[in-house]
Amino acid sequence: MRLCRTALNKFSAVLFFSVAFPCDWLYCISHIIYHLLLSVMHALSRRKFLQQSSVVLAGTLLTPALTQAFSKTAAITGIQLYSIRDDMKTDPAGTLKKLATMGYRYVEHANYIDRKFYGYPAKEFKTLLDGLGLKMLSGHTVMGKAHWDAATGQFTDAWKQTIEDAATMGQQFVISPWIDDAYRKDYNGLAKFMDAFNKSGELCKAAGMRFGYHNHDWEFSKSLNNTPIYDLILKLTDPQLVVQQLDIGNMYGGGGRAMDVLKRYPGRFLSLHVKDEIKSTANSEGYESCVLGKGIINTKQILDLARKQGATQHYIIEQESYQGKAPLQSAQEDLAVMKKWGYA
Repeated sequence: MRLCRTALNKFSAVLFFSVAFPCDWLYCISHIIYHLLLSVMHALSRRKFLQQSSVVLAGTLLTPALTQAFSKTAAITGIQLYSIRDDMKTDPAGTLKKLATMGYRYVEHANYIDRKFYGYPAKEFKTLLDGLGLKMLSGHTVMGKAHWDAATGQFTDAWKQTIEDAATMGQQFVISPWIDDAYRKDYNGLAKFMDAFNKSGELCKAAGMRFGYHNHDWEFSKSLNNTPIYDLILKLTDPQLVVQQLDIGNMYGGGGRAMDVLKRYPGRFLSLHVKDEIKSTANSEGYESCVLGKGIINTKQILDLARKQGATQHYIIEQESYQGKAPLQSAQEDLAVMKKWGYA
């Protein structure tokens, strides 16, 4: 009876906390189980407890989802710096300071040239970010012909240096946001390059990171062997080696729908590019990005499904068109929407 009262009290406390302060329900449930087992441990001898709870521990607490909940590794919300690319070009330090003042804590780069991020060597850029309370856990660098020698099946020094500098920055993901036309003319060419993706995953894994890919629209509008290229990319890459960063907006003009993709491949998307889209005559794809919640793709519904599935770790805001607003103003409005939705 005392054990039941203890569990009930713990459940009531965690339930109140989850309502008063929006959080992950899985985390709450894991805490109920955790405190219940603690109560059992106090009621039984340590030896008896270990004997009777081994099945529960193995079957419940050590499942991937609950292990993540116990580690308290919360998903992060950041911004892709391409959203404010002109500001970053003219005044990177000042622009990053403005982002930090808005409340951003995480950024994702889209500028790495000659071993420099926005003109800064890796160590200097990390020092700049640290001083502003910012972290860069992911970044975009296209892995292309300059990085992979198909004849020898080896990576060039340029790609090895890319990974080295990413590790210096403390990145978790090294993401390639493009596949050159030469590698997607036919199925065999794509398959060979996806093998290079898997090898890059091994290289990044050895450096304590994950390699990833970010989609655009053509992966959904073009096919090889009667199969959309995006489906082939997911089929040909090892999920243990290659992370998929799903851009929920880019795909729209190519016929892709994020809800369908998430449902078809649950658990594959550790990172999302968070966008909203409106119809556009200025864009060849027929759509352009806008402030979150102002468009047509049901962004919050997509995010909620991703969070429910439990795999997504990074929610990266990206807005590339502004409808007359200043890019920094849009970035501020986007963050406010994410906070309203419970993602920041």
